[in-house]
Amino acid sequence: MTFAVLNPEEQRAVWFLGSLVHIRLGGAQTGGQLAVVHHEAERGFGSPRHRHLLADETFLVLEGELSVELDGDFQSAGPGSAVFLPRQRSHAFVVTSPKARYVTLHTPADFDALILASGSVAAPGVDAPPDLAELTRIAREHSIEILGPPPSLET
Repeated sequence: MTFAVLNPEEQRAVWFLGSLVHIRLGGAQTGGQLAVVHHEAERGFGSPRHRHLLADETFLVLEGELSVELDGDFQSAGPGSAVFLPRQRSHAFVVTSPKARYVTLHTPADFDALILASGSVAAPGVDAPPDLAELTRIAREHSIEILGPPPSLET
């Protein structure tokens, strides 16, 4: 592992499941130990219910509000909140505010590889709807199981 500094112009921006993500640091820069991903999403955006077989996931909410679910337990997370989701546990989230910005930390890294394999390079105004069958296939290759749809705003 070596010292790594990625300036904004060196970071990858990708449309992933309908939200804009910036890979701030990936496995290539951290020897596979950590991925740092910055997300920008709008109300109603959420992840499919899933579990990471090999990685823990931590959310740091910068702006907006998320409803985060772990094994059927829903908690609200607003600005300044930190959420830890241990590996092997079923989880999902949905953005409940008009917009949200949050950072996810993945230890070890590999989620960044999933984003790059299933997302599309960000260009202004360009986003393709997600192909959930393809995402499920690619997720399996990255030790992530898709278990169900995203939570609704009513949960």
